[in-house]
Amino acid sequence: MTTSPSPEPQPPPWPHCGHGADEENPIGCPGILVRDYNRCLAHLADAERTGYLDSLTPGSDVDHRGTPFVGGPLDDVLRTLDDSRLDGRHRSTAFSESLLDDILKALWDADAGKPEFGRADFRAATFTGDADFRAATFTGDADFRAATFTGAVNFSGTFFMRDAYFGGGASFGLPTGDDDWFLNYASFREAIFGGDANFKGAIFSGDAEFTRAVFEKELSFGPLLCRRDVLVSGAVFEAPVTMMVVARGMRCERARFKSTATLRLRYATVDLTDAVLSFPVAVTAHPAPFTTALGKTIPEDFLTVADSGVRVTSVRGVDAAHLVLTDTDLSDCLFSGAFHLDQLRLEGSCTFPQPPTGFHRWHRAVPYQWSRRRTLAEEHHWRALAAGQSAPEPGQPLSPRNWRTGPHHPASDLTPGPKDVTAIYRQLRKAFEDGKNEPGAADFYYGEMEMRRHSRDAPATERWLLTAYWLLAGYGLRASRALLSLAVAIALTMLSLMLWGLPTRAPLPTATGTLDEHRITLSTNKPDLAIHGRLMTLPRADRAARVVMNSVIFRTSGQNLTRAGTYIEMASRLFEPILLLLAVLAIRNRVKR
Repeated sequence: MTTSPSPEPQPPPWPHCGHGADEENPIGCPGILVRDYNRCLAHLADAERTGYLDSLTPGSDVDHRGTPFVGGPLDDVLRTLDDSRLDGRHRSTAFSESLLDDILKALWDADAGKPEFGRADFRAATFTGDADFRAATFTGDADFRAATFTGAVNFSGTFFMRDAYFGGGASFGLPTGDDDWFLNYASFREAIFGGDANFKGAIFSGDAEFTRAVFEKELSFGPLLCRRDVLVSGAVFEAPVTMMVVARGMRCERARFKSTATLRLRYATVDLTDAVLSFPVAVTAHPAPFTTALGKTIPEDFLTVADSGVRVTSVRGVDAAHLVLTDTDLSDCLFSGAFHLDQLRLEGSCTFPQPPTGFHRWHRAVPYQWSRRRTLAEEHHWRALAAGQSAPEPGQPLSPRNWRTGPHHPASDLTPGPKDVTAIYRQLRKAFEDGKNEPGAADFYYGEMEMRRHSRDAPATERWLLTAYWLLAGYGLRASRALLSLAVAIALTMLSLMLWGLPTRAPLPTATGTLDEHRITLSTNKPDLAIHGRLMTLPRADRAARVVMNSVIFRTSGQNLTRAGTYIEMASRLFEPILLLLAVLAIRNRVKR
């Protein structure tokens, strides 16, 4: 077996330094040449570097594509601007000994109190230390495509007046091998992106923070890989945004979407608490790994989560009229406090939690099993609280035989009660109905009835009626229970007729008459029918069955019944058709599901 030779390394598309070139590395240093010199900034002589740094002023263009920022030269840049040159104004943060800090000092604007870049080009640059761009202003384009940040990256308070590019394989993390990355942190907190912000193909080995950042123009966010969480809490999106993110989590609390947004996610657990949606916002579980424009698949072995599904944990405080959830897991989603839940759109296969599995004991004696249906996390939290269930230990998996405990368990005042959960079920039921999702609407109607039955705010008579409705027919949704109730009612009616309603024999009526001037008056007395002899016989059972069927189904009155039998038949004609109707309704609902 022969192997094809490795392709020859290609030089960068800009005039490069070439320092250190040899047979093994014919290209050498890929850093772009500093103007008027034949070396990159990292390999200039001391005097040359000092001259270049002295030429920089706030707002100067900076082009250091492919330059390795390994300390030393950047420190010199910063030291060129001493206290007198800064007019007594100092940066509030300490300068580290790195080449980047030297550049920031050289670009320091004393009046503005922060560094100012013109056009900044750091394509394919390598930052081996911490990269601190806090409060910097980029008046031109900022290009960090294919840049490598091996330390912490901080763009907090940075103002991007034009386009900012972080794609093309820009890496935020510390590589130690082919597949190993230490957790690290990249911050764009309160940054302002005045142009297009492009993070295509960027990789974050730690959190990617965009807290309170402002995106003023259309944003193409990803495909982006983040081993931990993407933090956009409080961020403002003033233009349409499309996010394609592979991450452990995505925090969107209090984020403001002033235009349409589509969040295509994998693996992420999303928190939308108090997010402001002025236009439709869609959260979608992407079905397959993302690929870049060049056809490269975004690696997902960074993440240790087995399930690539997307989980939404909260929409509290959200105007759900503008929210679309597609193929998301809502097992732990909190809906309490959201607005217009009846207009929420649930597309695809959205997963809701199920009641506990297995058999349980009522008062430690009567066995029962929870019926399978879609439920809400709020119902789980209330039932766990009502049952006195303890929360699982941190890191301990939840038993499928238990209800899910809430985030504030066991604080009853912070856990929504049956009245609140009833309203949530009612609104989401309408959302299912509007979406022609009959099974979901039926399950949420069942949940609504359950919460009404347990609510202490409802009158006692209403709770009794709901209890009877639940027991006899499962609120008209449990066909097996309705048929069983009808069968039990018919059996009890037949037994009652055999014991008290059917006479053993029917004596003939007697007649008496008087003759008064050829006029005859007859009076007929029908004696009470009596029951004698054996009661539990097959002929009596057959006759009782015919009486019940005639009364319930064919609505014909029975004959030759005792007085007690007449009342039994009347009760049967009144109640058993209702049970028959409930059975038919339950079967219809089951077929529709």
